[in-house]
Amino acid sequence: MAAATRSLFLACLRGGGGGSSDASGPLVLRPRYPSMPWRPKAAAVAGDLEAAAWAAEEEEKVAVFEVSGMTCAACAGSVEKAVKRLHGIHDAAVDVLGCRAQVAFYPAFVSEEKIRETIEDAGFGAKLIDEEVKEKNILLCRLHIKGMTCTSCTSTVESALQVVPGVQRASVALATEEAEIRYDRRVVTATQLVHTVEESGFEAILVTTGEDRSRIDLKVDGILDERTVMVVKNSVEALPGVEDIKVDTELQKITISYKPDQTGPRDLIEFIESAASGHIAVSIYPEADGREQHRNGEINRYRKSFLWSLMFTVPVFLTSMVFMYIPVLKDGLDKKVINMMGIGELLRWILSTPVQFVIGRKFYTGAYKAICHGSPNMDVLIALGTNTAYFYSVYSVLRAATSETYMATDFFETSSMLISFIILGKYLEILAKGKTSEAIAKLMDLAPETATVLTYDHEGNVASEKEIDGRLIQKNDVIKVIPGGKVASDGFVIWGQSHVNESMITGESRPVAKKKGDTVIGGTVNENGVLHVRATFVGSESALAQIVRLVESAQMAKAPVQKFADQISKVFVPLVIFLSLLTWLSWFLAGRFHSYPSSWIPSSMDSFQLALQFGISVMVIACPCALGLATPTAVMVATGVGASQGVLIKGGQALESAQKVDCIVFDKTGTLTIGKPIVVNTRLLKNMVLREFYDYVAAAEVNSEHPLGKAIVEHAKKFYSEENHIWPEARDFLSVTGHGVKANISDRSVIVGNKSFMLSLGIDVPVEASEILMEEEDNAQTGIIVAMDQEVVGIIAVSDPIKPNAHEVISYLKSMKVECIMVTGDNWGTAKAIGREVGIENIMAEAKPEHKAEKVKELQLSGKRVAMVGDGINDSPALVAADVGMAIGAGTDVAIEAADIVLMKSNLEDVITAIDLSRKTFFRIRMNYVWALGYNIMGIPIAAGVLFPSTRFRLPPWVAGAAMAASSVSVVCWSLLLRYYKRPLVIQERQT
Repeated sequence: MAAATRSLFLACLRGGGGGSSDASGPLVLRPRYPSMPWRPKAAAVAGDLEAAAWAAEEEEKVAVFEVSGMTCAACAGSVEKAVKRLHGIHDAAVDVLGCRAQVAFYPAFVSEEKIRETIEDAGFGAKLIDEEVKEKNILLCRLHIKGMTCTSCTSTVESALQVVPGVQRASVALATEEAEIRYDRRVVTATQLVHTVEESGFEAILVTTGEDRSRIDLKVDGILDERTVMVVKNSVEALPGVEDIKVDTELQKITISYKPDQTGPRDLIEFIESAASGHIAVSIYPEADGREQHRNGEINRYRKSFLWSLMFTVPVFLTSMVFMYIPVLKDGLDKKVINMMGIGELLRWILSTPVQFVIGRKFYTGAYKAICHGSPNMDVLIALGTNTAYFYSVYSVLRAATSETYMATDFFETSSMLISFIILGKYLEILAKGKTSEAIAKLMDLAPETATVLTYDHEGNVASEKEIDGRLIQKNDVIKVIPGGKVASDGFVIWGQSHVNESMITGESRPVAKKKGDTVIGGTVNENGVLHVRATFVGSESALAQIVRLVESAQMAKAPVQKFADQISKVFVPLVIFLSLLTWLSWFLAGRFHSYPSSWIPSSMDSFQLALQFGISVMVIACPCALGLATPTAVMVATGVGASQGVLIKGGQALESAQKVDCIVFDKTGTLTIGKPIVVNTRLLKNMVLREFYDYVAAAEVNSEHPLGKAIVEHAKKFYSEENHIWPEARDFLSVTGHGVKANISDRSVIVGNKSFMLSLGIDVPVEASEILMEEEDNAQTGIIVAMDQEVVGIIAVSDPIKPNAHEVISYLKSMKVECIMVTGDNWGTAKAIGREVGIENIMAEAKPEHKAEKVKELQLSGKRVAMVGDGINDSPALVAADVGMAIGAGTDVAIEAADIVLMKSNLEDVITAIDLSRKTFFRIRMNYVWALGYNIMGIPIAAGVLFPSTRFRLPPWVAGAAMAASSVSVVCWSLLLRYYKRPLVIQERQT
């Protein structure tokens, strides 16, 4: 991931390397910021004088950390400043080129782990050099968990996993029914994690252990005898890159772990078939999506359960609710079998028993496990409600059978209809929840099933082509892509030209022209010409796989608002049970002491039975599921929809923060502008040949990574016909971030940079040069001064064109009540000119990267919710500091650590999409909570009979159960409406 991040950050601030050529040597503790006192004040304040005295005598300790994600001197400064804020730090130095941080500290006051956490909190990856091996043992395991019904269940599983030794973090999502566990494989195994979940009362299926990304399962057709197995194992183990091989003769399956850089699945298959002398045929083991298989199985089980329950429940309903109004049938059902027990009661007892104990057994097992672990859930409420109705009915029927005067009144229809409606509700809920993850399924289906691989002869001509399974593509394969076909793997074009439709990956609506040397993304569609593509990233390394993993992780991440539902769920079920008992007791005592007229009691029951019905209705109408599903289902749909639009949202936290944004800070270069500056004018102030002038300037700037420096070098190449011109050697090169560069070239001192850089070096800037600079700035161009031997000799005007839609986007954001601010390292004149063109009045110019972060914090202190939109190059400190960091123009790289939201295209409209989608998502979430809470707040009193004294209206338990099931389904369906999200009209009009 760190490598992917570095590959994205191609162009940093001028002198992003920040240092001289010997920067890669040993670190020198020369701090940029004042060091903290070696004796922390906290110790003295706390009165811990002994510890302070011990620290004074103790020798300081030095630790070296590997820091990933640093791209320039500003990043190094951010790390250094963060570390030095800790108590007990004596000194710290950061080497941006070597990606190292050396810290001198006193262990009595601060630990190596605390320092590492502080660096990570600053927005960078960090690990102790000695612990690199340990880090390789930290894996991310995913489990699919069956049987969870509400947030109480997820809390139970999370708590059980968190206490397992070796588990660093565990997150459980109700909507996806999955757990994501970060664990140390030296301490605990994935099998033990599965066992832990099962011990907590749920069934767990291992999705991935986190270490199987370079593993393949192969199916064997043929006889696997002992000799063949031995030959295959010995032969494959001898191959370079093979780490492990397991053969399962019963399943006819070979599992191989390998290093993808050294071998691949196609080579392995060919080698195994060759080693077995053609006696066996090998292919990739057919693997269906385990989660999809489970969901389909669960849908089928609930459908069958519902149909079986209908077979028994419909006759129970008819005999108790319909046939009693048909005289002939009523007489038949009222015939007595034993004493006062009639045929109708006996039939209902017989028919409802399978529904209660066979079809409804899952509620018993779920309730039992929940009670055993001290976390009652919805199953407990259902089991209590249906058992109360069923066993009271059994008591009533048995009493009638043993009495000659007692008239039985049963509630068998309550228990059977209640279970039937709940099963129907769960069936509809699973169907609806399956729709929430459609985006991931569509992304996974983008990869083509087959690919055409080319082989070349010694002269470089195509010798043959072969169609293979798309999963057998290996690194460096050359793939042929025909018009209308899908690109089978990430790679770059080595022959041909065409237009490729990348809308399914990036959301970019227009086909993108591709020629030799251009990169392509696997899963995209070739429009017209034939392309030959060399594969670079295959399997789990591909952009498509990374996007799927990012979206899956985002759907696992909980939004802060979810904590509200989690807190309610802890007390919900016990509270409902208490209210149910209180309702029954209140009505029972009121009836016993004749507190209401006897005419209120229906003719078919007595006061006890009336009170019992009210109590059961309260118990079964309460629904914790709707509360638990309110947030995760909406977040799931929103992240999937965002991915399909080219907006990758890293979970519920990012969504929740984005919908509150009222201020956006824009970087200029690459964000408001195209990001590819070009030289538009050159003004010489001394008599020089223009080609000679650019020889000196390019020789100095060729060592710079700044976009302006690259633009100057590209312009200088136009004076030469050869493609790779060699520039004069630059000695004593110095790059000053945000100012310019200095070097000695051919015995001349060459300085290239802005006006303040010249003045700081004691170079006089003539009036003519200042006038030219002002003129260029008024034209929204950046003027770069060139001085040789302490004398200004020329000015280069560089322009970075504004994106054509920038003004419309800024205008629309203002209409959304979002304040827009531009922060740039460019000069004030150019910044103001750009601001006028795009419509931004609040501007901060000549800002270094750390100044951008400080501006963000300043805005936050004023009470604003700030989003930072940058190109991910020199904006990482500000992206981390902002409430929401948006990395724009990330292309195929989705592993940007600093950003909360990744905008895969370079279109500014996606900023509007991200904020608009987050606002609409949280509108859905708020409505879900209003419905879920309102349903319970209104439904429970109605079920308890508050309307009965005035209207004689009461809610039968089976109707209450149906309402409870409907509440969960309605919440999921309301979230599903986000699938039809449309971008704001201004974006749709532009795309059309």
